[in-house]
Amino acid sequence: MARRTKEDAEITRQQILDSAERVFAERGVAHTTMADIASDAGVSRGAVYWHFASKIDVLDAMLARQRDSNKVVCAAALAADEHDPLGQMHTLLCHFLAKVVLDPQHRRVSDILHHKCELAGEQQALRQRLQDTGDEIDHDIAQTLGNAIAHGQLPADLDLPRAAIAVHAYIHGLIDNWLLRPDSYPLESEAPALVAALLDMLRHSPALRRPA
Repeated sequence: MARRTKEDAEITRQQILDSAERVFAERGVAHTTMADIASDAGVSRGAVYWHFASKIDVLDAMLARQRDSNKVVCAAALAADEHDPLGQMHTLLCHFLAKVVLDPQHRRVSDILHHKCELAGEQQALRQRLQDTGDEIDHDIAQTLGNAIAHGQLPADLDLPRAAIAVHAYIHGLIDNWLLRPDSYPLESEAPALVAALLDMLRHSPALRRPA
């Protein structure tokens, strides 16, 4: 038998992750088995275990694939020499909100993370990884806001850690709420106004200022 190439192996790995997305979205993570993933992917269970040690490893790789894609989009807002960091943040946040609506894969993964993934039992190990990712996102938001302060776009006394928490929670909450009630309002068209309201809060809310 010819030896599989790295390219073949990577194609199979991505195929498994695509199948995992579909099955997790349909059944929920807790009710999905490695055999379910293998069946959807059209491969043996052994092939799935060759790439991933457990269902949680599959889930972690699926989320990492989305995080890696998002990091490319975030790069401009994080750059210290970006002349309009707040404008980049507005564009970036609108992009992520619209992507939940328009990109089926992004929507599936977001729905799994928000509504189909119980962080208990065998999935408890995933909690720390998600906490670490949340800390990283808060750090990136604070860096972007710091760049905006440096360019005179936000008040110099903005409390960066608190503001980063507020931005993260606001966007996370919008996505969570819309995924639960997708017919309640058009998130894509509302995104610019919703993000503008968030940025106004950063500019003007006394609660987000450091004590004098």
